[in-house]
Amino acid sequence: MNIEAYISSGILESYVLGELSEKENQEVVEMAAKYPEVKAEIEIIEESFEQMAFKTAIKPPASVKERLFQDIDTKESKPEAKVVAMESSEASPYWRYIAAASVSLAVISSVLAFNYWNKWQDTQGELDILIAQNERVAEDYNQVNQQLEKIEEDLGIINNSSFDRIAMKGTDNAPEGLAYIYWNSSSEEVYLSVQNLKELTTEKQYQLWAIIDGKPVDAGVFDPDTGLLKMKNIAGGAGAFAVTVEPKGGSENPTLETMQVMGAVEKS
Repeated sequence: MNIEAYISSGILESYVLGELSEKENQEVVEMAAKYPEVKAEIEIIEESFEQMAFKTAIKPPASVKERLFQDIDTKESKPEAKVVAMESSEASPYWRYIAAASVSLAVISSVLAFNYWNKWQDTQGELDILIAQNERVAEDYNQVNQQLEKIEEDLGIINNSSFDRIAMKGTDNAPEGLAYIYWNSSSEEVYLSVQNLKELTTEKQYQLWAIIDGKPVDAGVFDPDTGLLKMKNIAGGAGAFAVTVEPKGGSENPTLETMQVMGAVEKS
């Protein structure tokens, strides 16, 4: 039994107001006997309702009593009027109590509505948090799923015998530099795997070149990243691949003095 949920359900307020069935009343009595926190909550509700009743009780002004007795004295000589006056005087307290009870009930109902509204707000806040958490989980799942799909695609290329693997090793500008080319000369597809290239400033980018018949052919610019990078297609006849540092967006011709890695295509 979730006691907090039971207390928050509003059944205890209905119990105090006498709005429950006999069976429901018995259930609340049993719960109060079994769970001290339920009994304590009932006492708090009763006390709050009692305080509200005292605060909202309306005491009629003294002039009302004076006018009432004057009216009785004036009509005392008329028997039928006396009866009416007596009935009126006897009915007055009754209707006064009804009016006071109505005011108290209205105030109590407002307090209950406010209490329920607060509980609803709390529940709504918790629901919003759960929804946000679920959205984050779904977003993380989608990202992980996309990463897994990318890894599967990369492995499919790496393990595909139709692709030649060319190791591009570091030059004097980057002795620790290392990258691999996966090239399918039939489909002309080129993929680049960066293993070790330093980060560049925002004004610079790496550019891949294919050396065909001794001439450099642009194969695309890139930033160091994990996984395989899809580069521009290169037709057959490439004898080597190299990477240089160029202005952001690339150059028409390679800046040879900035060459980072280079690797020759092995003849089959």
